[in-house]
Amino acid sequence: MTLTNYQADIAIENAYILPMNGQPPINNGVILIKGSKILMLGEAAHIDSWRAKRVINANKSVVMPGFVNCHTHIASNVLLRGLNEDAKLFEWLQHMWKLKRNFDPEILYWASLAGLIEMIRAGTTSFNEHFDAYAVSPQIRALEQLPMRATLGYGFADRGLYSPITDYSWKALEQFADKVEKHHQTQDGRLHVALSPHATYSCGEKMWRLCRQVANELKITIHTHMAEGVQELKYVGERYGTTPAQWFASMGILGPDVTLAHCTKLNAEDIRLLADSESQVAHCPISNAKLCSGNMPIKEMLEAGVNIGLATDGPASHNTLDMFQEMKFAAIIHKNNYNDPELLPLKQMLELATSKSARAMHRPETGYLAEGMAADMIIVDINRPHTTPVYSPEAALVYSSRADDVRYTIVDGKILMDDRKIVGVDEFEVLTRLRTLALDLKQRSL
Repeated sequence: MTLTNYQADIAIENAYILPMNGQPPINNGVILIKGSKILMLGEAAHIDSWRAKRVINANKSVVMPGFVNCHTHIASNVLLRGLNEDAKLFEWLQHMWKLKRNFDPEILYWASLAGLIEMIRAGTTSFNEHFDAYAVSPQIRALEQLPMRATLGYGFADRGLYSPITDYSWKALEQFADKVEKHHQTQDGRLHVALSPHATYSCGEKMWRLCRQVANELKITIHTHMAEGVQELKYVGERYGTTPAQWFASMGILGPDVTLAHCTKLNAEDIRLLADSESQVAHCPISNAKLCSGNMPIKEMLEAGVNIGLATDGPASHNTLDMFQEMKFAAIIHKNNYNDPELLPLKQMLELATSKSARAMHRPETGYLAEGMAADMIIVDINRPHTTPVYSPEAALVYSSRADDVRYTIVDGKILMDDRKIVGVDEFEVLTRLRTLALDLKQRSL
């Protein structure tokens, strides 16, 4: 098909394009963006006589969908990064609570901006936020400054470490229709809201059943933690006589509208339940390894047909929001665990970080490049000392590339990072304000 005098807002030329979603790469490709959508992409020889307000030369770079981080905690974990290293999961959670109880809207706003900057610099265009006991509104404000695609899950709990937010949780759940009306599908559709009950050990059966009822009535998603280590298995086993996945199934929690983070402790019946219910899974291998939460049985899950997306978790347990690190670590640790060097090949890892992850966070408008899809993409420079020589761009991306190789980050047709410069905020001011406020928070809390 030949196009004549086609008008675009942004054109990217001389690109090696990785569309993802099972589509083959395109050499010497062109992508045309009109408004918030992809207008056309293909080989340059098949797209003639186009014009654009802005032309970007992607020579020696890869154009691919932006990374989709399907489970993370931004503001809270940015404030806790590097604070409590070398700790077990539940000790780590208790230590973090000392700071979380003193969060205020101002520090959460600056921490949110810093987290958005970090993700944009690392090529992430969409993220699935789990708010565990802190305010949502500062991040909504930050997203007005740096308009990424996000699903913000309101956190709920009524027991254990998170029992102080019990009253808030019940009230928020009972009035959640107001939050949906105010925020869901706002910011030109980029912003969604979701329900984020914390975990099996922090929410009781009554709260879980109400979450399912609210999700069904309002047609919104559920995003939670599940099967994240032996302590959770012990807690659910002793209290309910089953596994976390089977307990969820008994209450009708599982389903295609659910994102389950971690899932490191699953047996064969658990995996069957996830597959049959079409529940979505967010895999956080670096965080799981660091906190000794175990290894996801990924081979068995994939063979059963479970959809798995890749995620960083928060920077308190991962230390960065770098999906390049996550791809590399995931591929390597599972090859080693299964003694199978052919497990999780290059293209599959790239899909887990993009199209599969978009599906895992219920955002079908993004995750791959095609006509009519959201114009969410990144340009990655693979002509770097640590990637040269490049025999395979896919190999360079999975095993050699780093966050600072990203040159451009585009979300909804808007350039958020322009040749490595963040657009829309003063990055120096954000980091300076955050450092000052974070040090004061630590002094007040510990």
